[in-house]
Amino acid sequence: MSIPSTAAQLVNLAEAEGGNHDSLNPAVTGGAALVILLLLLWITTRFNRDR
Repeated sequence: MSIPSTAAQLVNLAEAEGGNHDSLNPAVTGGAALVILLLLLWITTRFNRDR
């Protein structure tokens, strides 16, 4: 099975399912991602003491 045919099957599956799930709220997902990235940034700056 080649990669383009696999990708085409995944696209067809995504279109058939309708895309978004009811439980995925974009605002909550984006907010959670922002908080996680800010937490990782804070941790990184705490451990980078070579200045």
